[in-house]
Amino acid sequence: QVRLEESGGGLVQAGGSLRLSCAASGGAFSITAMAWYRQAPESQRELVAQITSGGVTKYADSVKGRFTISRDNAKNGLYLQMNNLKPEDTAVYYCTASYFSDVDNPGDWGQGTQVTVSS
Repeated sequence: QVRLEESGGGLVQAGGSLRLSCAASGGAFSITAMAWYRQAPESQRELVAQITSGGVTKYADSVKGRFTISRDNAKNGLYLQMNNLKPEDTAVYYCTASYFSDVDNPGDWGQGTQVTVSS
């Protein structure tokens, strides 16, 4: 089982930036896609951004042009650069890993990191 550990969350003012990191360990060679999801209070968990092992990316419409997902396959790392943050970006952000062809159904999740954007 792959272990995922997020870091980089925190409190930032609207318009600011944060960079989230995720370190994968234990069987990371089997990962075919990684992604960031988020869940705000009293809201459903939603996909923020996804990147496949081949580098194909996908973003939620709400973050396009502001967030950038990247992956370091050699270091088993996943990153999310978040710019021009808005209060509605406030949520717990989760790093996920998917396997084989089931890229849209993560098999493993991290514990999450809190991002809070103040207005």
